[in-house]
Amino acid sequence: MNQLDVLRVFCAADGRHGNRLGVVRDARGYPDEASRQALAAELGYSETVFVDDPERGVIDIFAPGLRLPFAGHPVVGAAWLLDLEELNPAVGEVWARCDGEFTWISARPEWAGGRRTEQYASAAEVDALPVPPPGEGWLYAWAWEDESAGRVRARAFPRRHGSCDGTCAGAAGNCPRGPVEDEATGSAALVLTAQLNRALNIRQGAGSQILTAPAPDGSVELGGRVRFDA
Repeated sequence: MNQLDVLRVFCAADGRHGNRLGVVRDARGYPDEASRQALAAELGYSETVFVDDPERGVIDIFAPGLRLPFAGHPVVGAAWLLDLEELNPAVGEVWARCDGEFTWISARPEWAGGRRTEQYASAAEVDALPVPPPGEGWLYAWAWEDESAGRVRARAFPRRHGSCDGTCAGAAGNCPRGPVEDEATGSAALVLTAQLNRALNIRQGAGSQILTAPAPDGSVELGGRVRFDA
């Protein structure tokens, strides 16, 4: 296997949590969509990134069973790992910057199609949701923890057809059909930020942290901490 780095993106302040991401730094060993999809399914992370050109930041993103033109945590993770100011996923140029412990990208909310948000009355209601909640389609469940401060509690449920039912005994706790709950979801955070039109500090999953800030041109800055997975 070509070199594979496993990262955790959108970690908490203490370095824990974050969404796992596989990054194949030299994608020549996976020359076509079928081989890339096979590895993404084998790893079972919510996304895996294949680096086609490390100098220009050309990357290809796969979820188990799906090729993605853009996804938030893979681009943030790749920007941190490759130490680049520009990345090129399928949607086009994405600018990146490092600000102390945070890595930021600028992205368009419309790149994150299919993410439906639903507001709940309290963070406790979000915490109490079953895994996955009833219904179909991608769900980003959220509630205010402190509206005046822009603090949000969120959980994300892909609810893809054939996704994991929680009984999988895959390697490292991963399912080849993809996770039933996404620990930290940059694309959904972009959508929610655009809907609310304000900067957000999002606590998602078991304790991941995502920061966002809308820009005047309609784009959104998306930021978080990235660490190598132990």
